[in-house]
Amino acid sequence: MSWFESLVLGLVQGLTEFLPVSSSAHLRLTAAFSGWKDPGAAFTAITQIGTETAVLIYFRKDIGRIVSAWFRSLLDKAMRQDHDAQMGWLVIVGSIPIGVLGVTLKDQIEGPFRDLRITATMLIVVGVVIGIADRLAARDETGGRHRAPKQRKTLENLGIKDGLVFGLCQACALVPGVSRSGATISGGLFMGYKREAAARYSFLLAIPAVLASGAFEVKDSVSEGHVAWGPTLFATVIAFASGYAVIAWFMKWISNKSFMPFVWYRVALGIVIIALVSAGVLSPHAAESAS
Repeated sequence: MSWFESLVLGLVQGLTEFLPVSSSAHLRLTAAFSGWKDPGAAFTAITQIGTETAVLIYFRKDIGRIVSAWFRSLLDKAMRQDHDAQMGWLVIVGSIPIGVLGVTLKDQIEGPFRDLRITATMLIVVGVVIGIADRLAARDETGGRHRAPKQRKTLENLGIKDGLVFGLCQACALVPGVSRSGATISGGLFMGYKREAAARYSFLLAIPAVLASGAFEVKDSVSEGHVAWGPTLFATVIAFASGYAVIAWFMKWISNKSFMPFVWYRVALGIVIIALVSAGVLSPHAAESAS
């Protein structure tokens, strides 16, 4: 992998990680359109450490309160009713599905799931799902001619059942093209949560899963020596900087804007990919991973 490739791929990772468009799909597609080798699942997992570091810094006050309250609740029973302490447990509970499926499906994630036909299909299908969820949320927020606006749930209403559903939605993002934020936020919208609440929990829920995945890939890469560390670390720094800027913008934008621009983009991109693969312009299978 060249330094220029790492710069471009780091930017792509940072710019798309928190938007409902699938960062893993865009990394795969950027390499395919550019004629580069597939950066691979290890590169994706390691550069995601950069974007999750951006989450840690952006939500540092929330995370500090949650971690502090959670540790205190281990010894103080009264603290177990505290919302922040409960959020700590809910993040743990919500991380279980992706942890289990990530280990179980590791070979498929690094191989067959990276087929561009699967990526394109997921872009379209999940795009439609996000669109439906967005319309339902908009209907509740604005009401209608014969109905009053409906109050949507906040994170104060989050319980174990909803936390697990969020977690299952997040696990779907193991397949390139799904989008971690797209799946979890749309799942939250279907369950009746406000857009900002669903996005906030989505970002917090991703922290343990992404950091654990990145650490796992770092361990494997050190022992097997199949990662170009210089370019990969450079891409991780670029992903952090661009990812932080995207979080700051997205959290302001999501409170009163529609997801439909992302929906149309996903569907259009999926159709273009299918057309190019069908015409033989793009190979559906990943080239040998870059190193």
